[in-house]
Amino acid sequence: NSKMVTSRCFCIWAAVLSAVIFFSFQRQILESRLRPTRIPLRNARVSLLRATHTPVSTLRRPRCLVPRANDPDQVDKAMTAMTKFANRYNKVAGTSYCSDTSIAAVVLKGLAEHKVTLGAPLCPCRHYDDKQAEAEQGFWNCPCVPMRERKECHCMLFLTEDNPFAGDVDSLTPEEVAKMISGI
Repeated sequence: NSKMVTSRCFCIWAAVLSAVIFFSFQRQILESRLRPTRIPLRNARVSLLRATHTPVSTLRRPRCLVPRANDPDQVDKAMTAMTKFANRYNKVAGTSYCSDTSIAAVVLKGLAEHKVTLGAPLCPCRHYDDKQAEAEQGFWNCPCVPMRERKECHCMLFLTEDNPFAGDVDSLTPEEVAKMISGI
């Protein structure tokens, strides 16, 4: 009877030890998958996480200030590039600008400023606790994931024909955009 108790205790002890080793090994695998990896994306560097959660050790303090786009030449260049991109995307996706094209102009200006300051065209119509981290993650970089997956543009930059605010214009020149935002 005592041999039976001893063998049961040994079996329980072995099972617990096996579970501890197994979960320790699984934790190491999970932590190695959560380390951020950097991949080049044109001229920017984007940090992608391989899993949905970030371990506490890799969290950064939120930045309070985002640098302003002080160089007007860079902003103008980015504005031209973003306008050309939006025109091309409208044609490819079968969307159009809002009937009030000044909305598109303001959104394009915000995208251009974020392109200069953050290195990515982060959606200007949302509030972010840490813009740099959001730009690196890429979910809200234009065209954002909801736009690519479901054709839902929060900014009203790319509207489908069934949207009541959709206009007939699917192409703007950089000069038209500059003229519309000159008073802002």
